[in-house]
Order: sequence, then structure tokens, then C-alpha cells
Amino acid sequence: MIDLGLTKLAVIGAVALVVIGPEKLPKVARMAGTLYGRAQRYLHEVKSEVSREIELEELRNIHKEAQAAAQGFKSSVDGFKTDVEGTVSSHMDEVESAWRGDTPATEPAPALEPLTHDDIERKAREFRRKKLVRTSSVPAWYKNRQGARQHVLSGAARVRKFRPGVKSGASFF
Repeated sequence: MIDLGLTKLAVIGAVALVVIGPEKLPKVARMAGTLYGRAQRYLHEVKSEVSREIELEELRNIHKEAQAAAQGFKSSVDGFKTDVEGTVSSHMDEVESAWRGDTPATEPAPALEPLTHDDIERKAREFRRKKLVRTSSVPAWYKNRQGARQHVLSGAARVRKFRPGVKSGASFF
């Protein structure tokens, strides 16, 4: 970054006054300010476009993950149906064999694998990062200008604020 102090700006201004002249200096300064403003707006547009593209890519990834999860769920549901039918028929066989006096050997049910601490931490980190990206992409001044709520009012306070004809110290009588 260019380090411009007060003395360097004064020297640049003096040289510009001598080279350009006092008649054209305000016009040139106005034009330089306009160009600087255009450059800032262009950079802001590029940054917002990049952030939109990043959000779109995240949404695409989430969509792909959701589709994969839906396919996995569908296959597990189909498998579950056959498992339920098989389980019901095996239990019916066990009940019938117990009724007759036979005792078949049963195998234990498989245990579900719990999430590890590292998996939970990774998911929490990803959630916090994505939330920071979502919330920091819109500046506070823009939220204020658009009328985003900053303070929550209770129902009674809203009624009092927006009731027509009511003044703060006035009495009904």
C-alpha cells in the first residue's frame, strides 16, 4: 500500500498547482475524485459478485448433498421395508416355534455408530464459518438503510407507538 502522509500530499498538491495551473486545478481534482469514486464502486461490484458466486457454489454443494442424502434415504427406506418384512416374518417364526416348544438361536441386533467428538467439532466449525460468511456479506449501513429491525418491541409498545391520536402525556378526560 502506498504510504501518503500529510507532507507528501502537500508536495503533490504544490506540484499539481504549478504544473496544471490554478484555473484548471479544481476541474482536474473533481475529475480525479470522480474516477476514484468509479473505481471504488467497480471494486464493490466485483466483491459482491464474487460473494454471490461463492454463495451460489455453496448452494450447489448443499443441493448435491441433499440429493445424495435423499437417494441414501430412499435406498434405506426400500431396504427398511424388506428388513421390516423379514423381521416380522422371523419374529412370527420365533413366536410359532416358541408356541410349539422349539427354541431357535437368535443373533444380536447391530449397534449404531455414534458421532465422534471430532465430527461434532468439524460440523460446528463449518456452521460458524458459513454463518460468518452469510452475515458479514451485507454491511451494517445497508441493513440500517433498508430498515432492518435493530430493537425488538413488545406488542403493547407497538400498539402504543402506532395508535393514531395518542400523545405521550395526554389523558382521555
